Formats: sequence, structure tokens, C-alpha cells
Amino acid sequence: MQHLVDTNNFSDTQIAQLLHDAKTFKKQYPPQLLRDKLLITLFFEASTRTRSSFEVAAKRLGAAVVHLDPSRSSAKKGESLEDTFANLCAMEPDGVIIRHSENATPQLLADMEITSVINAGAGNYAHPTQALLDLFTMVEHFNGDVNGKTIAIVGDIVSSRVASSGIRLMTRMGMNVLLVAPKQFMPQSTLPQYEKLEDVMDKVDIIMSLRAQLERHETELFEDYEDYAKQYCITKERMKNRDILLLHPGPVMRNIDISDEMLKDPRCKVLTQVKNGVFMRMAILKLLLLDS
Repeated sequence: MQHLVDTNNFSDTQIAQLLHDAKTFKKQYPPQLLRDKLLITLFFEASTRTRSSFEVAAKRLGAAVVHLDPSRSSAKKGESLEDTFANLCAMEPDGVIIRHSENATPQLLADMEITSVINAGAGNYAHPTQALLDLFTMVEHFNGDVNGKTIAIVGDIVSSRVASSGIRLMTRMGMNVLLVAPKQFMPQSTLPQYEKLEDVMDKVDIIMSLRAQLERHETELFEDYEDYAKQYCITKERMKNRDILLLHPGPVMRNIDISDEMLKDPRCKVLTQVKNGVFMRMAILKLLLLDS
């Protein structure tokens, strides 16, 4: 039984296989490889892209999907998370896809070794499927090789599970990662850190903008989102004609994270990331439920 708590659960060979399968699925949908499989989604936090993407991926492969709304479950009656999970697993699903506010929850459930656990985002530490779909998008853009490419991650890095998982995977793949944010948004890291976006624009091949999460910080660093945008919004004026790939995990705060103009720019691959998320999650489900 294999789980996906974070990308380090996969070997280099498995990651290469995921990239290959996602590319293959994008060219042509496969037969319904998982037509006898059942998945349960358990989202304790709101989600649009990730939950929908998993459901579409599962159904493209022929699997059945059952959604459990924790707000209407016995968890609201005092049942522990472990008991909720054990009761769901008694119905013999082939995997449970979970999102939770606590970093440790996916590993806690995986350690019960009842069914495959797939982390759809936990706390501020891990969002492995987003990291893998972002890798696929970059590999696709750079014709198969991201080794040695430089990426700047911009914004509220310390609060971002996307950044956390992405940093671990991208450095593993031989990429150079730069962090751009005000000091209060910076995690503890040995990676190069910059406060000014302008200082990295001529150093990078890729920019990953993150959602500004000012509400997560007690200290008021900026007067408002407009003040934040003046320093960190990715605009045409900042990008100029540089050949830089622009990514964002969504949801994008328009004219705060990325300007309206840049969202229409061909260098911006936000919707490509969403599309690629389905194919990468198809590859992940195949690996976990069929190949492991």
C-alpha cells in the first residue's frame, strides 16, 4: 500500500513515470483503467480546483467518487478523526483524498495503513499534487528538462503549503529557487531571499506568484492589498519583454497577485496549470491504485 503525503513518498523513477503518464494522458485519454475503484474525498477546508480536479481525474479513469462533507458528518457530533476515517474505510474504498488544516493529519491517517491516503493539502506544509502538476507544467514548457532553471517564488511563502511542497520538489529536481517576500512572509530557509521583486527579474526563468494572505498575519505589514500590490503584483511593467514563465496555484487575486493584463499574456500559464492538474492527478491515481 502506498500513500501520497508529500512528494518524498515517490521515488525519482516514480516521478519520471508520473510525468510520462500525464503527458500520455494529455495526448489521448486512456481506457477506464480504474473502473472498479472507489475513492472518497474528505475535505475539511474549502476547495474548488483541487477537489474538482481530483473528481474529474478519477472519473476520466472510470473510478467512482463519493464526497463526504465533514460539516455534516459525525465529526460534528464529537467523533474523532481517526474513528471517522476508520468507519469510512470499513466501506472498503480504494483510497481517501483528504484536505485538512493540520500539517500532520494525512500522515496520521496513512500510518493507520487501512487504505491509500492522498494528501490534497494540509496546513502550511504540504500540497504534493500541486507541486507535481506545477513540475509537469514546467517540464512541458521547457521541453522536458528543468534542471538548472531558476524560479522565484513570490508572496506569502511562510503561509503557503504550495510553496513548501514546491520548494522540496523543485530543489530535488535540480532547480534554483529564490524567495521574494517581505521578511514577515519569509520562512526559515537557507535559500536566497529577496525583499524586492525588481532584484530578481533578470535572474529567473520562472515566477510563481502566490495568493496574498494578509489575513493570516497579525502584524499589519501593508495598509491594504493595494499597498501590497505596489510591491509584489506581477505586472506587464515588471515583466517587460522578458521570456519568463508565470505560474500561480490559484485562486488568483486580480491586480494584487497578478495584473489583469498579465493574466491574458501568453507567458502566464495559470489555466494550463488547471488543465495539467487533471492529467497529473490521473497519473497519480493510476500509480497509487493500479501500479503500486
